[in-house]
Amino acid sequence: MQFDLNETQLMLKKGAREFFAAECPMHDVRRIMATDTSFDDKLWKKIADQGWTGITFDEAYGGAGLGLVELAVLMEEMGRALVPGPYLSTVLLAGNAISLAGSEEQKQKYLTRICSGTARASLAVVEAEGVWSLASLKMKATPVEGGCKLKGAKLFVTDAGVADFFVVAAKAREGLVLAVVDARARGVKLAPMPALDQTRKYYEVSFNNVTGEVLATGEAARAALERTIDLATAALTAEMAGGMQRVLDITVQYAKTRKQFNTPIGQFQAVQHQCADMLVFTESSRSAAYYAAYAIEENTPDARLAVSAAKTYASEAYRETGNRGIQVHGGMGFTWENDLHLYYRRAKACETMFGDAAFHRDRIARELVAPVKTAAPVSAEPEAVHA
Repeated sequence: MQFDLNETQLMLKKGAREFFAAECPMHDVRRIMATDTSFDDKLWKKIADQGWTGITFDEAYGGAGLGLVELAVLMEEMGRALVPGPYLSTVLLAGNAISLAGSEEQKQKYLTRICSGTARASLAVVEAEGVWSLASLKMKATPVEGGCKLKGAKLFVTDAGVADFFVVAAKAREGLVLAVVDARARGVKLAPMPALDQTRKYYEVSFNNVTGEVLATGEAARAALERTIDLATAALTAEMAGGMQRVLDITVQYAKTRKQFNTPIGQFQAVQHQCADMLVFTESSRSAAYYAAYAIEENTPDARLAVSAAKTYASEAYRETGNRGIQVHGGMGFTWENDLHLYYRRAKACETMFGDAAFHRDRIARELVAPVKTAAPVSAEPEAVHA
């Protein structure tokens, strides 16, 4: 039984690490996150040139046709480098929603642009209640010729400021509706929202009788949206593992060079315990993330459990890894000049994205009792998001 990455995956990992070290060093991360949109067109084009904007999509649309484990490899390296920009919103959210729910014509229209890097997009689900819950949707989709009319507001829409179009979830008479909306359409209005993690920008997006192109309705839309969120959650946990690894590396290097009483602090047992905990958190999160990606790709019976287990553990592990890293650094760990606090901000943001540990523990419990007792659909439960 093979537990390690194969040769192709190892080559991808090595290539991605070298690419981000050269094209997105920390001084560029700081420069990009200081902009209004946390977006750099040159970096985005270089990522697209690597084929990564279409890494899991079919070759018929310009994608690379690779699997979710390969995506997890790439996301881990992105998390390690703290790459800013709309990759998660474009590829993992909007791209997967279109791939799963769209017709062949719609995939050719939208997915080919995402794969080529010529279009950016985002998924708009969360509303005033601030939860990733289909039951909480209030936005109405009124059928019209050629699509539907949308009226309402969505919150915490990632990278909406650079999106060319949105995939919007709304309610209609026939149930859930997924529709594509041009970001520049009349009636679309954006308002930036404050966020702890400056490498990803969040927006309130208002739709005032905006026409959308329907991707799917009813059960097809629900299944596509739930799977999209699971895919994105698994990939996010891999990104979190990459961030943990970088925090560990920075902290260990500091412990080797920082001296007290003419002794490197890494020789003190208390510091060694902190670093050992960080290593356990990192390795455990990585294992859980990669299994979640594998389980979704192979449609194993425990796929949803694997996703929730990975997110439950990583949500707390990334935060705790950041805590310990800052403790080892002392007071300077959270100074603006130190890179460590940037990872801690990402950790706190990722902790609640797509549901925090408490939500996913509840989801695990419901999944486990489902065969014995009828439980409410997972999508009908409240889920925490960025505040």
